Amino acid sequence: MRIFSGNSNRPLANAITQALDTRLGEMTCARFPDGEVKVQIHEDVRGDDVFVVQSTTSNDFLMELLVIADALRRASAQRITAVVPYFGYARQDRKHSGRVPITAKLVANLMVTSGIDRLLTVDLHAMQIQGFFDIPVDHLGSLAVQLDYLKGLDFTSPVVLSPDTGSIKLADVMAKRLGAGLAIIDKRRVGDAQTEVANVIGEIKGHDVVVVDDMITTAGSMTNAIRIAKEMGARRVVPVTTHAVLCGDAYERLAGSDMDHLVVSDTIPLRRRFADLPISVLSVAGMLGEAMRRIHTNQSVSSLFV
Repeated sequence: MRIFSGNSNRPLANAITQALDTRLGEMTCARFPDGEVKVQIHEDVRGDDVFVVQSTTSNDFLMELLVIADALRRASAQRITAVVPYFGYARQDRKHSGRVPITAKLVANLMVTSGIDRLLTVDLHAMQIQGFFDIPVDHLGSLAVQLDYLKGLDFTSPVVLSPDTGSIKLADVMAKRLGAGLAIIDKRRVGDAQTEVANVIGEIKGHDVVVVDDMITTAGSMTNAIRIAKEMGARRVVPVTTHAVLCGDAYERLAGSDMDHLVVSDTIPLRRRFADLPISVLSVAGMLGEAMRRIHTNQSVSSLFV
């Protein structure tokens, strides 16, 4: 097994290698003076089983992954597995109106064309993206990691709150695993960045509330859910998410919210400015490392699916 990493999430890549008691492969992944991606593999990978750790949080990082895969393929690697903790463009999985692309499918095509033989990812925004690939896809959930942490918070009569109808299934699974109640915010979207709450289903008053979603981007939906939970008498509100995209006005919204604690994972490096907020970062390195070990040794990965 050989492991390489682009520049998107080097701390997570190092944590994975530590979990597997190995090291990152030697590689240059930089830029030419004109901004084009420059990649060179400094080790012999002929016939090797190679894993590339790279979250595609930007176009630059997506391009890095594609170029690294092409370099490895041309260096005669036997198999190339892309370990993509955060899969960018996942929200563009269908045509929601006329004359728009299905960019998640385009990204899948690009990955396969570049030479990637297998994809390992965490908490896809849309499960059907697995079907966009004509190669094996191992889709892991971070719920097991989150549950281990949440069970240590000593909740009183917990309720899991879905911030919208799209997160109901995730919230329901977490509620069952936590032995908690379930509540749902039914919202109406009025724009790409604005939503209007229509109704709340479930009992929140006097309960410890866990607001669960797969990602936080501008934090509009999440802070709206936090506000509603507090207004309805929640005793404590703990938002939980896998992917801390945290862009736009996310910092200002979270800093101005009445949340008690935010729980995220390290699929995306946490920006430095968020360090002064009450945030805990859970690592998925052990889970990804175990999945990589099983893929390499041709063992079942199914038991890791949550």
